[in-house]
Amino acid sequence: MDWQTLPPLNSLRAFAAVAEHRGFSQAGRALNVSHAAVSQQVRALERRLGAGLVMREGRGLTLTPAGARLARALDNAFGEIALAVDALTGADVERPLQITCTPSFAASWLMPRIADFRQRHPEVELMINPTPMMVEFVPGGVDIALRYGGGDWSGLAVEPLFPSDIAVVASRRLVGDKRIEDPADLLDYPWLQEAGTSEISTWLTRHGVTPDRRVSITHLPGHHALEATRRGEGISAVASVFVAEDVAAGRLVVLFQDSQPGAGYYIVTRPGVMRPPLKSFVTWLRRQRLGSGAGHA
Repeated sequence: MDWQTLPPLNSLRAFAAVAEHRGFSQAGRALNVSHAAVSQQVRALERRLGAGLVMREGRGLTLTPAGARLARALDNAFGEIALAVDALTGADVERPLQITCTPSFAASWLMPRIADFRQRHPEVELMINPTPMMVEFVPGGVDIALRYGGGDWSGLAVEPLFPSDIAVVASRRLVGDKRIEDPADLLDYPWLQEAGTSEISTWLTRHGVTPDRRVSITHLPGHHALEATRRGEGISAVASVFVAEDVAAGRLVVLFQDSQPGAGYYIVTRPGVMRPPLKSFVTWLRRQRLGSGAGHA
C-alpha cells in the first residue's frame, strides 16, 4: 500500500461522521470538535480527491455519488477497525449483544427459546429490540438481525435460519365453515396487521386483488395481532411457522398459503470476524435450527 497517496485520517474521519449524521454540526458533536473544523476537513478532502462529496439539500446535506461510494468504503473500513480494537481491548466481550427482529418473531419463536441460551451463556448480556423496521448495521450498534425475506441483503453476511411460507389465517368463529376460494372475498372481513409492516397490501397485490373499497385494517404489535386473530377479531397474513400449532389444534384455519422459493427467516450480520458473544449466539441459533425444528418451542 502506498501510504503517501492516502488522504489524512482526520479528513476521512470527518467525512465519515458527516455521511453518518448528514450534517456538519451533528458530526462535530460526534467527534467533539466544532462544525467549522469538520467542514474544513471535508472541503480539504474534496480538494485532495478532486471530487465533490456532499451538497446542500434544504436544511441538511446529501451525498454525491462519489461521496456515497466513499462513505460505504469508510463505513466498512472504520467498522472493521472498531471491531478489531474492541477485540484487542476486551470491550467486545463486555458490550451487550444487540439483537433485532420483528415483535412477532420475538414473541412466537425467540422468547420461548431464549432461556436455553441464557442457561448456556450466562456471561452474555442480551439487548433484544423487537421492531418491524429494518435496523441499519453500524459499529457498536446492532450485532445481528433475524429477518424474513429471500435472503438478498447485499453487503451483509446472510445465513438461512429456517424456511417459512406466508399463510392467511383466521379463526373458525370468524369465517365459520365458509369455503373461501377467491382472494377478493377476503375484503369482506376485517384484517389484522403487524404495525409497521405492509403484509396485507403486499399479499393482495401479489394475488391480483385491487380493492374497490377501503380495507378494514387494524394495526397491532405482532404478538397482539396473532392473539386477536385467535379470538376471531380478524384475518392475518403471517409466517406459517408461527401458526403451525394453532392450525394443527384447530384454533386457526389456513385460507390461503403462499410458497415462494427461498422465503424464510435468515441470520443477518455484518461481514467479517464475529465477536465472541455474537459467535456464541449464532452457534446457538444453528443448534436450534438443526435440533428442535422451527415450529416447536
